[in-house]
Amino acid sequence: MKLKNSSILGMDYEIMCVIVNVGKGSKVVKIGKQNGISGGTIFYGQGTINNTLLKLLGLDDVRKEIVILAADREVVKGALEEFTKLLHLDKRNQGIVFTVPIANLLGNKNCVYSQNAISRKVDQVMYQAIFTIVDSGEAEDVIAAAVAAGSQGGTVISGRGAGSHESSKLFSMDIEPEKEIVLILTESQTTDAIVASISHAMEIEKPGNGVLFTLDVNNTRGLF
Repeated sequence: MKLKNSSILGMDYEIMCVIVNVGKGSKVVKIGKQNGISGGTIFYGQGTINNTLLKLLGLDDVRKEIVILAADREVVKGALEEFTKLLHLDKRNQGIVFTVPIANLLGNKNCVYSQNAISRKVDQVMYQAIFTIVDSGEAEDVIAAAVAAGSQGGTVISGRGAGSHESSKLFSMDIEPEKEIVLILTESQTTDAIVASISHAMEIEKPGNGVLFTLDVNNTRGLF
């Protein structure tokens, strides 16, 4: 592993998260490559829209693809505008993009690890991303608690746990339960209320009940 001083590098990395309807993930990766981002990772999830009419029609749950890309800040900045234009993120229900500053990035071309790297502070925190990891089947309870505190909904991503409190035994074999990751993007002034509501409903602070963390978001597109 290469180690360098961050002041010598002058690099400034960001993670870009793009949430689109199923089938559009490959297009996101293609646009990213055309704008200098070497690749991305696509996850599958389920989006939940807090809309009474859509719920009556049974259309409030929509399959989603979540694309994670990472690159230098200036590259991400240019790609953000291209995503907005080509994915029509200036229109409702076309998708959401947000970026988060990170301290280090490995695995991309010309990236090196810096022991002294510090994640850049977001200049003006208008939005935050709330991640809640719970056992499979509990995501709906997380969403319900978030909506009760003012959230407009979220995206549910499937995963698998491997924590000390999260495995059970079957015929002397460890069984690691399926997990659900709930991603909620919200205005910063409502974050505390949503976190408190989720924490209370899911009893997050008890061992094995889940994990919740928040991230400051740098840029957003597709939110109305």
